Amino acid sequence: MAIDKLLLGNLRFRESDFTPNIDYYKELVGSQHPETLWIGCSDSRLQTGHITQARAGELFIQRNIGNIVPVHDWNFATVLEYAVMHLKVKDVVICGHSNCGAIRALDKESTDAYIPLWLNNAREAKDRVDSKIEMPHTPAEQEKRYRMIEQENIRLQIEHLFTYPLLKKAVAENRVAVHGLYYDLGTGALSRVS
Repeated sequence: MAIDKLLLGNLRFRESDFTPNIDYYKELVGSQHPETLWIGCSDSRLQTGHITQARAGELFIQRNIGNIVPVHDWNFATVLEYAVMHLKVKDVVICGHSNCGAIRALDKESTDAYIPLWLNNAREAKDRVDSKIEMPHTPAEQEKRYRMIEQENIRLQIEHLFTYPLLKKAVAENRVAVHGLYYDLGTGALSRVS
């Protein structure tokens, strides 16, 4: 069973990392002081701590399908407010990735109840790219288009981030910097998106 595998993995974690570093983990029991709010995709292939070598306590993480920053969303707003106002993070990262199922779903009709509504938060990224390029004719051109949309979606979500006044103010006061990152599943490389 999958749960047994997870529990066994936890046992190995406790033996190989937690117990040898018990003093570090004891410090985390009382409080957290992450310097970065990481907004990433829920995709199981993208394990944030693993790809960045970040330790427990270093990242405050918000994950959802498509690494989306929804406008006027209470769940996201509380994460952002807590990270900026109470944890005093210095950086906010929006990280997208290659082969993103959410981006590919923008091209498909769906009978799902919730996913299409959620993905409307990324549709403008697709529209921007499609307005600049010819529609692809080969699989390689289609893959290039998807990569362009994935990266444009990072830019779009950064724009959405700036619709939140508390973030806009924190950036204006140089308390927080915003970054776009892109993770390539095929190479393991994390790169900046500007």
